[in-house]
Amino acid sequence: MQKIIDILKENGPLSGKELFERSRTDSLSIWRTCIKSKKITTKIIGKRYLRLDRHVEGYARLSPSILREFLTYTIIGLDKDIVEIKKKAEELNKEIVKVSNEKFNLSKEIISRIVESQINNEEIKKKATFIIAGDIVYNMAHRDPRPESSTGMIVNGSDLDIIIVTDNISDNIIKELDHSIYNEKYYLLKMPAYREEIDYIIKDITRVKKQSEFNSFEFMVASKILNEGKLLFGSKKLFENIKRILKEKNISQKIKKLEENAIKDRKKAKSHLLRKKVTLLDDDYKKLFFTTEETEEIF
Repeated sequence: MQKIIDILKENGPLSGKELFERSRTDSLSIWRTCIKSKKITTKIIGKRYLRLDRHVEGYARLSPSILREFLTYTIIGLDKDIVEIKKKAEELNKEIVKVSNEKFNLSKEIISRIVESQINNEEIKKKATFIIAGDIVYNMAHRDPRPESSTGMIVNGSDLDIIIVTDNISDNIIKELDHSIYNEKYYLLKMPAYREEIDYIIKDITRVKKQSEFNSFEFMVASKILNEGKLLFGSKKLFENIKRILKEKNISQKIKKLEENAIKDRKKAKSHLLRKKVTLLDDDYKKLFFTTEETEEIF
């Protein structure tokens, strides 16, 4: 504990990541010290929201994880530095919102450019809707480097989750659109100026209706993402129709119930992990503590 206090005395308030890098202490110990110490104040910014994880009992967990919350969204300082802690937390929050807006605008620019390049661009704009989801819609996007799942390449923080829903568009048009987005995906991934990951899927409205039954893990994920999603580009009418389908199936209420369960599990996990002799050998608590692969599966 004294080592952490000395670092904070020398440097003033730090983010969890900055403190972790300076202390060279294992993540559980440093988190536990900062939470339990009466001399240390922590200020968490942003929002906790539901993420569905097939490796967690009941599928429901909160995002960000306990460790991601600490590293990316928490400012730590000594009690005497409370003014500076609040100031740095406000600056961090502004930066997170800025990153979220930048990633939203980049997603919109990419999709609008791709659609305009298509031969049948007017039909696509009328019969397809492009929806953004994930960290961005919660103003929780970040730029902490992380490995991309398929190649292992390091990408620039939160990915760009884009769901494309179509209604009565020919297979040839969809195939060409898919090809164009796929090419852009790997261009952005490889270019040092970007290192952004697009995670996307194209599906028709019939599949959305089927997925709204919410009776499998895949359908739960799909409905949850559409429920949180915001219109990025394309047909507003189709977007509103999707929201109507979800409302008729009470998806918001079902998600709220899962989120309540996730909040209870987070509270239980934090209480357990704060015990002095507890380790991360218990797999259930380990899953809730560590930052797992952040690219959420979309179906």
